[in-house]
Amino acid sequence: MHTEFTLNGELVALPHFLTSLAIGLLIGLERERSPGSRAGLRTFALVALFGTLAAMLSEKATPWLLLGGLLIVGFMTIAAYFRTKDENADPGTTTVAAILICYGLGAAVWYGYNNLAVMLAIITTILLYFKTELHGITQKLSRRDLISVLQFAVLTFIILPILPDKNYGPYEATNPYQIWLMVVLISGVSLAGYIALQLIGQRHGAILGLFGGLVSSTATTLVYARRSVENQNFTQLAVVVILIANLTVLIRLAIISAIASPALLPQLLPVLGSGFLLGAGVTAYWWHRLNRQQNVPMPEIKNPTEIRTAATFGLIYGIVLFCSAWLSDIAGSGGLYAVALFSGLTDVDAITLSSLRLHELGKLDTTQTVMSISLGLLSNIGFKLGLIFFFGHALLARQCISGMLATASGIGLALLFLI
Repeated sequence: MHTEFTLNGELVALPHFLTSLAIGLLIGLERERSPGSRAGLRTFALVALFGTLAAMLSEKATPWLLLGGLLIVGFMTIAAYFRTKDENADPGTTTVAAILICYGLGAAVWYGYNNLAVMLAIITTILLYFKTELHGITQKLSRRDLISVLQFAVLTFIILPILPDKNYGPYEATNPYQIWLMVVLISGVSLAGYIALQLIGQRHGAILGLFGGLVSSTATTLVYARRSVENQNFTQLAVVVILIANLTVLIRLAIISAIASPALLPQLLPVLGSGFLLGAGVTAYWWHRLNRQQNVPMPEIKNPTEIRTAATFGLIYGIVLFCSAWLSDIAGSGGLYAVALFSGLTDVDAITLSSLRLHELGKLDTTQTVMSISLGLLSNIGFKLGLIFFFGHALLARQCISGMLATASGIGLALLFLI
């Protein structure tokens, strides 16, 4: 009985070692395919097992065993590359880092972080496997793009944490931390579209509308409206790009709403979805008629994470937030809707975020919030139609109006059911 009890007690640790073995085999499988690597399937599997074993023994003896094992693995791997006399061989920095990570993941498994260790192992394997693609991305990004990433880091990790998370002023609607958090949210979504625009270049034609809409549908509309006047053969493509950018705004607002006020999303999605479905139907018609063109101009959009751009949006958002709370208090829904129509002309994000914020504070009910966002959207669509008629070719205006009115009609119909 004693022998059986001891054996069962020892086997309790077996699942940990099996998980470590799987992690080592996964990472090692990718390294086995790399011609310059000095470590492969067996090495990574053994290192992962060693990490779990060292963690287990460190609990019984001394914690220094775990650190000692890490140093041994690192020195042995580096020594293996120093023994290589081929000057053109891979220096092995990536493989050394991967082995150390593998050892650490093996130790993490023993301490109960199985799911996290497996997830990190998958991420590590992906990073190792897509070396060429990742290198290509870095080559395509310009100095300006890298500055954009750094500026976003400043907005998020330097400015945001030092702002007070406290409500100030009349109606307690002004919260510096919440305002800047919305700036970070909009900048993050815009930055993703901005970088994607730089990466895809001019080869993918109408898909530029998708990423242009993530950054600024108004800027995208203006750029392509002007180009349609310069070259009438470009009109058909401009229609598709503008309509896709217009639809992307609905996706963008759904993402923002899901983050800022998840509880409101079930009531807002029917409005956004109705507009998207009707608009997508018309857009698909023009897409089908599109004769693919190669030299597609990139929309000239400013860096969305510049401090001045971010601060400007934060100021606009704060003003719209205050005006919405103030006019809603003294003039009821009519005052709020007037702000929505006015502010939505150029920037639908500000009225959307301010309405969601007031809803979270309990100052707006669900119907008022959805209505104000929808009115901001309709106002924005009308403004972009005005840009197309004023700056674009007449043919562009006649073709775009069908898709944009379809989107507006979908939003309007959904509002009728809501009211």
